[in-house]
Amino acid sequence: MNANKKDGKEQIIIFDTTLRDGEQSPGATMTFEEKLQVAELLDKMGVDVIEAGFPIASEGDFNSVSAVADLVKNATVAGLARAGQKDIDRAAEAVKNAVKPRIHTFISTSPVHMKYKLKKQPSEVLDMVVSSVSRARNFVDDVEWSGEDATRTEFEFMCRCVEAAIRAGATTINIPDTVGYTMPNEYSAFIRAIRENVPNSDKAIFSAHCHNDLGMAVANSMAGADAGIRQIECTINGLGERAGNAALEEVVMAINTRSDILPYYTNIDATMLTRASKLVSAVTSFPVQYNKAIVGRNAFAHESGIHQDGMLKNAETYEIMTPVSVGAGKTDLVMGKHSGRNAFRTKLEELGYVLSDNAFEDAFVRFKELADRKKEVFDEDIEALVDEKIANAADRVKVEALTVIAGTMGPQMATLTVDISGEGQKTVQASGNGPVDATFNAIRELMPHDAELILYQVHAVTGGTDAQAEVSVRLEDRETGRKVTARAADPDTMVASAKAYLAAINKLEIKRQQGALRSVEDLDEEARRGGP
Repeated sequence: MNANKKDGKEQIIIFDTTLRDGEQSPGATMTFEEKLQVAELLDKMGVDVIEAGFPIASEGDFNSVSAVADLVKNATVAGLARAGQKDIDRAAEAVKNAVKPRIHTFISTSPVHMKYKLKKQPSEVLDMVVSSVSRARNFVDDVEWSGEDATRTEFEFMCRCVEAAIRAGATTINIPDTVGYTMPNEYSAFIRAIRENVPNSDKAIFSAHCHNDLGMAVANSMAGADAGIRQIECTINGLGERAGNAALEEVVMAINTRSDILPYYTNIDATMLTRASKLVSAVTSFPVQYNKAIVGRNAFAHESGIHQDGMLKNAETYEIMTPVSVGAGKTDLVMGKHSGRNAFRTKLEELGYVLSDNAFEDAFVRFKELADRKKEVFDEDIEALVDEKIANAADRVKVEALTVIAGTMGPQMATLTVDISGEGQKTVQASGNGPVDATFNAIRELMPHDAELILYQVHAVTGGTDAQAEVSVRLEDRETGRKVTARAADPDTMVASAKAYLAAINKLEIKRQQGALRSVEDLDEEARRGGP
């Protein structure tokens, strides 16, 4: 079966199984509402097929697949089913209201699976392939068949199963690397040989479902495409059992970036990839590794002085795609001990400082000394090198008293008293979605601002339940894009949170008063003349 074509390129159908295979990752279970949220975003970003779950697994899974089928407006919605009649009937019931319903049925085909898992002979398995696909076709026109552990299946038997599945009505044939065992050249040869030896192979779309046990999931999927695969099954962030599945964002950006040698296209809006990654990470509580391709925190971050210098001259020196193309904002030149003079000068200019050569060299030496002591140097650390007022900004407003009401009954309340320099003490009470939110809302009432909270982090300084809490708060000025970070410690986590948040607001206020683009030389000259 031929895939769609556009501008001479063939379509790679993106089959997302985040809601099914991704959720099978230990600890990655999503709530009903979270599944709908993810499904809606997948549909908006252009995913062609959403595998919504395994309907017979539980009542909750059935309900969520049914709800996704009702919700999704564009994508095909698939329900997974084993080869048994009850599985297939349950899947059919779950997807019946979808705009484009699909039943995805599978059975193991490898010798080890047939002997130990199914305890069936190859002839019995072949009969079940035919009966399961035929039954699924009684409910829907779109049936996908998978041979579980296909890459460890004997070639002749694999061909017999594929031919039988297509003859019974399967429109998509999936050849999964279930245990992440195969290699790219091996997988490509396997797919090509199946398509060449199965007489009715032209009647179906072939699909890849590759696991990442050896780190080959995306490479194997792309090798499969070279051999005629036109559907790739993947997940957001590569989520999935054991080491996960092929990562959707990596597949899409490989096709987009290497269009010179990959004559394919997808319907995915790549600018939504980062948003999808963050959503899935949030709802599953699975963090994305910092150096994860495409969507990792460091994917567009540079600290090496050589790299930063190249990036400042031309971004193409070290970036093969732009952060904007995946919805990631902008390149981040991370300031640290590996940063060079060019990056440091550029960072100073971004912060509004233009230094003389001598002042610059002095600041650079102090920056290097600081970078040797700190893992990460923030903008305000650099500002403190040239303006000591920033370092003492937290002294203007101090926490005098804080009482917090928390617990399950709600609403959570915070009563805060602060001492504002020159104005005396002020007290305010506020509610919130939890004690931290209530505390921060109270601070916002006392000190109104429109800065965005982009980091709230707590860690214990020592062990034990009486450990002192250290809180880090990072705010971003919506108007200027300037960021500030403040830290505070206290045996009471809520008190430490209030102190850190206040310190960050104070820093932002000091920076606004200074003016964004005034040079140090201008300030010094004004001081000599008696001020502006």
